[in-house]
Amino acid sequence: MQVKQLWIYPIKSCQGISLTSAQVTFKGLKWDRELMLVDSLGGFLGQRQYPKLASVKVELKQENLILSLEDQNIKPLVFTPTLEGEQKPVGIWLDKTIAIDQGDIVANWFEKLLQLDGVRLVRQSPQHIRAIDPNYAHKENEPVSFADGYPLLLTNSSSLDELNRRLDEKYTNNTKVSMNRFRPNVVVETDIPFLEDQWRSITIGSLEFAVIKSCSRCIVTTTDQASGQLDPQKEPLATLSQFRNFRGNINFGENLVPRKTGSLNVGDMVEVIRKR
Repeated sequence: MQVKQLWIYPIKSCQGISLTSAQVTFKGLKWDRELMLVDSLGGFLGQRQYPKLASVKVELKQENLILSLEDQNIKPLVFTPTLEGEQKPVGIWLDKTIAIDQGDIVANWFEKLLQLDGVRLVRQSPQHIRAIDPNYAHKENEPVSFADGYPLLLTNSSSLDELNRRLDEKYTNNTKVSMNRFRPNVVVETDIPFLEDQWRSITIGSLEFAVIKSCSRCIVTTTDQASGQLDPQKEPLATLSQFRNFRGNINFGENLVPRKTGSLNVGDMVEVIRKR
């Protein structure tokens, strides 16, 4: 087994960036979900409410981010994320933390895109730890970025192949989906669908990861990650629910917590240390 793809999503809910090598920090891959959008009250905004965010292309050039759209009415924007802006309270799911406002120019860009007043882009503050669920933590205050809950998400290429096989059987209009619907950080290549369900601890290259829990999927998987258009048949969530529904949770992929920092590379070998 080996790593097939590596992805980061610098702005939560916007498009990802494919990498050949990535730096692993304790809160996730460097730059992954480092920034997110919030409303005027500090509540996070994502594809669940605004699927159009999936159409925002993000490029990382040195310390700058370049935002662009197919929509010619909104010009590309280059900005430099800062740790010097105004600190403000924000919420993500049940967590409350302090984040750093990224200024009016980028906020206005997203306001125009979403047609919504009061939008702000914020960056995670290094002085304020957001911790993973203590029920799954190895030690106190294990950190996480603005990801939904855990530092990294791993998916399996064979699991996607099995899902697409079922979609092929169900429809005649080529309803196959790409792995980007699941917004993973690490995609591994195996010969067995959902083999990852069995893992408790793995190494990728020289780094060890705890495989914490399966990832419960939501409506975001039904959003085309290039156009921002919702699938009218609610696929692939509808098909996943027929064979991956566990006590009301529709699972695809596994959440990881790194045990040490270092680097990951496409082509790194994956080895299972412990199984569930």
